Amino acid sequence: MEEQTGVSHSTIVLVDDEPEILFSFGIMLRRAGFSDVKDLQDSRELLPLLARHEAGAVVLDLQMPYLSGKELLGEITSSYPEVPVIIMTAANQLDTAVDCMKEGAFDYLVKPVTPDRFVSAIRKALEISSLRREIASLRESLAPGEPHRAGALSQFHTRSDKMQFVFAYLQGVAPSDQPVLVLGETGVGKELVARALHGLSGRTGEFVALNSAGLDDQVFADTLFGHGKGSFTGADSNRDGMVARAAGGTLFLDEIGDLAPASQVKLLRLLQEGEYYPIGSDRPRFSTARIVAATNCDLTTLVANGSFRKDLFFRLCSHQVRIPPLRERSEDIAPLLEVFLTEAAHSMGKRRPSFPPELIGYLSGYSFPGNIRELRAMVYDAVARHRGGVLSMGTFRDAIGHGLTSLNRDCPAADGFATLKEMEERLVEQALQRTGGNQGAAAALLGISRQALNKRLNRR
Repeated sequence: MEEQTGVSHSTIVLVDDEPEILFSFGIMLRRAGFSDVKDLQDSRELLPLLARHEAGAVVLDLQMPYLSGKELLGEITSSYPEVPVIIMTAANQLDTAVDCMKEGAFDYLVKPVTPDRFVSAIRKALEISSLRREIASLRESLAPGEPHRAGALSQFHTRSDKMQFVFAYLQGVAPSDQPVLVLGETGVGKELVARALHGLSGRTGEFVALNSAGLDDQVFADTLFGHGKGSFTGADSNRDGMVARAAGGTLFLDEIGDLAPASQVKLLRLLQEGEYYPIGSDRPRFSTARIVAATNCDLTTLVANGSFRKDLFFRLCSHQVRIPPLRERSEDIAPLLEVFLTEAAHSMGKRRPSFPPELIGYLSGYSFPGNIRELRAMVYDAVARHRGGVLSMGTFRDAIGHGLTSLNRDCPAADGFATLKEMEERLVEQALQRTGGNQGAAAALLGISRQALNKRLNRR
């Protein structure tokens, strides 16, 4: 068996004094897609190895010279509790198995063990190892104090406490290999969050994105898994899919709620087994890409009405994070406005315009159904129309529609019909509430001058 130079969180360490056993178990694991395997014939080498590197799982033979599997088990569970240990022995003794499980063994296998049983035990051990590490990391990330802003998060311009919690969660789950489900309305920046997660993970492969909306099963399978030469008309050569491109990296699947039923089955197999079949091939390939999926749909509703598979939903939401809409973090409007003004002016070769101070309050009173994407479009349009001086609020008023329609819906009459004076008072009150008492912004929201608003307030 080829010797590897080190171990990582996904490394499987096999310890057995019989080289034939090490060789056969190594073959089993590599055929199942586990390439990161380290074998030790001398049990005395294990503890120094774990002191230098973290491993994903350890398989110990129970009866070995120098240090027995049971002795090593006690040391590992005491010093490295995050590492699952699988005990392997030729003795089918119930008392021994019970003792090992009490000592903290993750599993107990009796030789000869079938490949399916062995691979299944390894797969479960690695999942447990990953979960233990990410829980520890999440606890550290969510500890009291100022959250750490890694370089991957510097692209976000926010003052929101809600977004700070999102960042802490991303940092906590970044080292995991488990799927992540990103939830949020259209335009909140789900792909930006997925890219940040990839950057935080330290994965060396590419970030590869695919929008699943509107793809039929054939196109989805070809795009994701690739095809072999001659597998269908027009397949003139072999072509790797996005899973292969994302090897060692992150595969981002956007609009996952729109995935066709047949495609959901294929994706489920990829998540469960870590394997896939290119179109026209009967030999599986193994994926090392982490899956991050995103949707603006309510997947629980889709599961309830049968349009989304329940087992796929549970696989996808090993970790899930919700990105709050812009209306829930209006404190971010000011920094985002500054950034978009600079970007827009630069892209159009213009000087960056200043904006009236009441603009922030005016925008804060709007619900932004298109979220950050909508705000960016508004700013770019305003800069495109700008001809000099202070940025006009007219383009923003045109885009928002003065907000009076929504304000009217918020001001129903108690008896079913309000007088003009009553409606005016309610509109003024709502405008002031939405703008945090900023009279200039409230006047802009109502479509009147600040002086006119002051007159109305003085008459109350």
